[in-house]
Amino acid sequence: MTPYQRLTLATLALAPCAAALAVPVTVQLRGPGGQPLAGAAVAIEIKGRTGRTSTAKAEIGQRERQFTPQLLIVQTGTSVNFPNFDTVRHHVYSFSPIKVIDIKLYSGTPAEPVVFDKPGVAALGCNIHDKMSAHVVVVDTPTFARTDDKGQATFDLPPGTHSVKAWHAAQKSPTLQSTRLDVPAAGGTSVLTLD
Repeated sequence: MTPYQRLTLATLALAPCAAALAVPVTVQLRGPGGQPLAGAAVAIEIKGRTGRTSTAKAEIGQRERQFTPQLLIVQTGTSVNFPNFDTVRHHVYSFSPIKVIDIKLYSGTPAEPVVFDKPGVAALGCNIHDKMSAHVVVVDTPTFARTDDKGQATFDLPPGTHSVKAWHAAQKSPTLQSTRLDVPAAGGTSVLTLD
């Protein structure tokens, strides 16, 4: 057996132990008035885990003159397609600092996806249909979710201190809010208040 094979076997033997250290944690996001923030983006940055991807793909379609979904959360480096399923043409744009987009009038699916290579929030619109809007929230972690009707998202996380990045459509700032999350060995629920 070569040293590489021994290392690989040792790594595989340790992998289940690392996974077993994860505990269930529910993060509940609340607004300044204490109300649950449904449909918010929440991401957990775990020390030592990869922040970027080069292989992830996602999609925001246009149906019935609306973006679907209206909130897309992706890892930094994700390629996003913008297929148009309507019978009318759309012109997708964004002037957001993290990604400027200008996909001129088109039907079908543009030939090239848009790579979101910086973390943050990109607001999307359509130059033809003013009521169309959506947001792409780009995070430096593969651990993210959208909160449910109770403002909650559940993760399996290792105990310790992690960084939480969150954003919701009603907040005043177009930037991700950051806070600390302390995960006890038993897991549990953490309530975080956002502006």
